[in-house]
Amino acid sequence: MANILNIAQTGLFAAQAGLATTGNNISNQGVAGYSRQQVIQTTAGEQNTGFGFIGDGTDVSTVQRVYSSFLATQANSAQSTLSQYNSYYNGISQINNMLGDSSSGLTPAIQNFFTSIQDLASNPSDTASRQSVLSTAQSLASTFQSMASQLSSDQDDVNSQIQGSVTNINAYAQQIAQLNESVAAAQSTGQPPNDLLDQRDELVSELSQEANVTVVNQDGNYNVFIGNGQPLVVGDAAYQLQTVPSSTYSGQLDVGYKNANGSLITIPESSLTGGNLGGLFQYRSQTLNSVQNSLGLIATGIAATFNAQNTLGVDLNGNQGTDFFSEAAPVVTPNTNNTGTAAVSASITDASALTGSDYSLSYDGTNYTLTRLSDNTAVYTGATFPTSSIDGVQLSQASGTMAAGDKILIQPTANGASDFNVLITNPSAIAAATPIVTAVSGTNSGTATISTGSVDSTFTSATVATPVTLTYDAADGTLTGFPSTMPVTVTANGTSTTYAAGDPVPYTDGSTIEFGGAQIQISGTPNDGDTFTVSSNTNGTGDNRNILAMSALQDADTLLGGTASYNDAYSQIVNEVGNKTQELNVSSTAQTQLLTSIQTAQQSESGVNLDEEATNLIKYQQAYQASAKVMQVANEIFSSLLSIDQ
Repeated sequence: MANILNIAQTGLFAAQAGLATTGNNISNQGVAGYSRQQVIQTTAGEQNTGFGFIGDGTDVSTVQRVYSSFLATQANSAQSTLSQYNSYYNGISQINNMLGDSSSGLTPAIQNFFTSIQDLASNPSDTASRQSVLSTAQSLASTFQSMASQLSSDQDDVNSQIQGSVTNINAYAQQIAQLNESVAAAQSTGQPPNDLLDQRDELVSELSQEANVTVVNQDGNYNVFIGNGQPLVVGDAAYQLQTVPSSTYSGQLDVGYKNANGSLITIPESSLTGGNLGGLFQYRSQTLNSVQNSLGLIATGIAATFNAQNTLGVDLNGNQGTDFFSEAAPVVTPNTNNTGTAAVSASITDASALTGSDYSLSYDGTNYTLTRLSDNTAVYTGATFPTSSIDGVQLSQASGTMAAGDKILIQPTANGASDFNVLITNPSAIAAATPIVTAVSGTNSGTATISTGSVDSTFTSATVATPVTLTYDAADGTLTGFPSTMPVTVTANGTSTTYAAGDPVPYTDGSTIEFGGAQIQISGTPNDGDTFTVSSNTNGTGDNRNILAMSALQDADTLLGGTASYNDAYSQIVNEVGNKTQELNVSSTAQTQLLTSIQTAQQSESGVNLDEEATNLIKYQQAYQASAKVMQVANEIFSSLLSIDQ
């Protein structure tokens, strides 16, 4: 009789455990990271009664959670990738909106500036038109500066987000380490602490949103690794990350790892992939810095080419033109870990050859290597310091020496947009005229004419300080009268021939004649003794030749190795950023669907199904009632036996 009661009692206990577990599942159905739990029952053994074995009831061996480490790992990996996409997308979408603004972007600013240039070409003496050029030039400068300011703010925002992500990672690591300790203590009882395990797995999931991590389960402890395998959590010990100033890029933050001995090691940003942190580094290195450099390239190109043309002209007062815009100097930053004393500077020698890339100059104790960072190409390697112009940039070493292992960062166009300013404030100082004028003698009897003339960068006022009168000699078909100190170059049908200073120059109909930076063309048939004069333009009023040359710069391919105009170069930036933004949007959508699919599978296995739990309630309720009925029957039988004895 006692055996029947004991069997019923074990059934009551098992049903009670089932009801409690089911109730707990229902109560935690909405808790993030909760895995449904189930009662695991085993038989309590059996006894040999002589006529067979009769069981002793049931035992509740444990309450375990339904959990798939495989699906959890997949979900964490997918979440890490999605967070990286989203972090990158959030940053680049702001730049995309800035670049694509049709009302306040760079394209309308460039167009308005050159429209005013064209208006001035129609009336080069008009003060109002000259003032309009200065106003639209100032608007162009303001646009460059405003865009540069936003990019600078984005750099600060990235630094702030990196700090926030590092703070979160450290907090999660500390909590995981504490839970490792609690889990170990609880597991010493021989039973799994399901709620603690769920809490720890949820923390790993949240940590995966910040960075890609590797988790190794060792004897129930979670050991977490980040970057190149640096341990973030080992048992109940948590290690810390810390933001540190970049040793290469001034104003940027990197992430350092604190060793057990307290020393700080910078983790390469290429190793910190996945999660918000990986997305921030990818956005900064692949888009933010690139756009800053590309905008600087356009600003530098406009300033260099426009300055070069303006200085070839003369203003309303007959003075030689001056620089119209300021040109930013390259930024040269020695690595903070350098041990050498080299003082290196850089200058731009050819704006058309600029690539928009940063460069790294390194020295290994024997050779110097200059690497273009955009494509990681070594553009110079040699035992001597590179002094020749490379990609439009020339380096110089004023003093000191580089030590083995030293590195120097060169950013040719980083400040091009922020330092773009208008230097001319007086409208009359716009050099719309060309510094030379030409004339045909009124006594000439031939049909030859002379062009209005132009100049190049080698021209100085000394070329025509005294008017140059060229005379045609029909006997030998030559022109004489060129300055006695200047060689003359004649270009006809694509072939150039240079004649020594003072030598007669053969006349070729329609050829280009250059001396001292001045170019003219004489066309037609001159007669013996006909003369042609080239002299200084002392009055720029009404002369629009140089301003027309400035206007032509708008559509000239002056950038990226002579393959792109100002607007072409800007369109490339807009297209690249726009395409990358769209790519990230599509990738994020696809990754979201993948993560949802994995989470659905995870919930299907580990999540709480209220319909299933309702069924379990009924099952355990009936089991409880049945076990109670067994106890009632056993009690009635026992009472009957007692009454027989009486």
